[in-house]
Amino acid sequence: MLLERERSCLVLVDLQRNLLPAIDSAAQVVERARLLAAAAKRLQVPVLATEQYPAGLGTTVPELLELVAPGDILVKHRFAAGDEPAFRERLAGIGRADIVLAGCEAHVCLLQTALSLKAQVPRVAIVTDAVSSRRASDREAALRRLAAEGCELVTAEMVIFEWLRHAPSPEFRDLLPLLK
Repeated sequence: MLLERERSCLVLVDLQRNLLPAIDSAAQVVERARLLAAAAKRLQVPVLATEQYPAGLGTTVPELLELVAPGDILVKHRFAAGDEPAFRERLAGIGRADIVLAGCEAHVCLLQTALSLKAQVPRVAIVTDAVSSRRASDREAALRRLAAEGCELVTAEMVIFEWLRHAPSPEFRDLLPLLK
């Protein structure tokens, strides 16, 4: 059951300027999320981003803004993006069955988003090296719970190589510098 790019949508949850300084391993999370978003863009996988209370937590970090279309950054008021009507409408318009999630905070917005989406789509994959919380213990507890609830735990490279499927392709050559 490999992830397929034609069935996937990448969702970046709350990777916001004022939140990230408090997040454990924030630089790695942003770097891995950027890698995923760059690969998604090259492979024509839709990318959505959410922002929780941007007036206080800031907007999506600049490293990711260039990889997400302005209309695909959705403000949310609920912790679970899957419960937001505008997000659900945008996701339905994209029509992808596999949701790949990265972002913060693993034990709050990411977890609730994943669980709300799990009830709406057949497959939710959590990119473990692109997910964190303020405390590592909260991240680990969230990942255990997400796995127990049927979400798949993957890494950024697992996702990208599954989307690519084989080495002798122009996309592989384009993405290879990002993977080194």
